[in-house]
Amino acid sequence: MKFDFAEFVPTPDWAQLRALATEIAGKAYAPYSNYRVGAAALVDDGRFVVGCNVENASYGVGLCAECGLVSELYASGGGRLIAFVCVNGDGEVIMPCGRCRQLLFEHGGTDLQVLTPTGVLPMSEVLPQAFGPADLRRPDLEV
Repeated sequence: MKFDFAEFVPTPDWAQLRALATEIAGKAYAPYSNYRVGAAALVDDGRFVVGCNVENASYGVGLCAECGLVSELYASGGGRLIAFVCVNGDGEVIMPCGRCRQLLFEHGGTDLQVLTPTGVLPMSEVLPQAFGPADLRRPDLEV
């Protein structure tokens, strides 16, 4: 007998995710750029996780909102991200940077649904041909 786990995966409420991201963007620490960013995601067990950017006087060591979100994911029990959105301080949907796309791929995989400025896309389209944990076990990559 085959069991279908798909019926237990929560359905994203994009308006709620966007509202959570906008709220947390208001808590960002962005005294240098004044560019606040908030991120929110739905976890496979139904939880929500959020993160905001945290700048630093040494610019290169600032933290993106996605970093805080993934930290909260593990601090609150782990799991897989299934839906994600990132907004600026005005609540407008923005795209994660390349580094953060890689971070999101690691914790959500190719099926992670991302709300982009042009609509919802799977991570496989947001970060095509992504490099991930499976690539580290490929024998053809051994040197």
